[in-house]
Amino acid sequence: MLVGMNYAIVFATAVTVTVLLSPLSMRLGYRLGAVDRPGGRRKHHGEVSRLGGIAIFGGFLAAGLLVFGLSRAGLWPVIRAEDVKLLTGVLVGSGLMFAFGLWDDLHELPPRPQFAAQFAAALVAIGFDIIIERVTLPIFGYTIFPAWITYPLTVFWVMGMINTVNWLDGLDGLAAGVAAIASLLFAVHAYSLGQTMVALFPLALAAACLGFLPFNFHPARVFMGSSGSMFLGYALASLSILAPAKVATALLVLGIPIIDVAFLIIRRWRRGSLTQAGRDHLHYLLLDRGMSQRQIVLLYYTFCAVFGLLALLIADRLFKLLALVVLVVFTLTLLRLLTRDR
Repeated sequence: MLVGMNYAIVFATAVTVTVLLSPLSMRLGYRLGAVDRPGGRRKHHGEVSRLGGIAIFGGFLAAGLLVFGLSRAGLWPVIRAEDVKLLTGVLVGSGLMFAFGLWDDLHELPPRPQFAAQFAAALVAIGFDIIIERVTLPIFGYTIFPAWITYPLTVFWVMGMINTVNWLDGLDGLAAGVAAIASLLFAVHAYSLGQTMVALFPLALAAACLGFLPFNFHPARVFMGSSGSMFLGYALASLSILAPAKVATALLVLGIPIIDVAFLIIRRWRRGSLTQAGRDHLHYLLLDRGMSQRQIVLLYYTFCAVFGLLALLIADRLFKLLALVVLVVFTLTLLRLLTRDR
């Protein structure tokens, strides 16, 4: 009963703070001129504030600090020292990405500073021992990577996830909803592994995203901006590698956006326009084929939830690998068909 109450308090705190901050982030965006106008990739009407990341980060941070505060005060179960370090790394790196993303929202920085900030965030994760070191591979079983694999792989994972979420944020409610689904599944997975206190943090992240969705779902009244997408990307990347088995969950629940980003990077690299924005993401391709924003977003939600649940329900590693292969083949085939005439 006490554990259930703790989870309810964390969820309610994150949702409430996010809901309260969302209208403020809208007004602040208009006051500071941090707004997106129709044109280019955006097809919305009128000016929309892009400072919604303030609300999402605020809700997550408030819930996270509440967990630390009540635990330290002896009102909640004590968090293990090892977990304190890991979860502190989640908050510190998330704060760094939020702050830089907010600066980008206000000044629209070029790609190089963004990549530098993402690399710095990856180093923060490594500094707090949030690393991909122990994994369970389908054929080789439990494997411990040497440092020369662990650290570059961690940097690649963190930077890749930040860019995945950043590029996913193209349709109203898409990034926030997918992040909510992924976070809920991370929370369930952490709880199933006995990480009852760790599970509170992905739960808080999911709650913050859900609190933001009423303001961000089509037609959006506020966008999360770089402050929201970069923060969410780091938070998902770090929370997904706090335990070895969560990597498979992350790959399946976020498989479609990850494959889309990989396909897009290779395609743009071949064309010599790697850093140039465009409407060649999967969600834009579907939009151009006549699907509505809500249809596309709900389709993403469905696929992410189904494959994420498969990761939790299927114990056999070979079947998980098979599910991932099916997802890769399906997504790549769809992308090839939709980009055939482009």
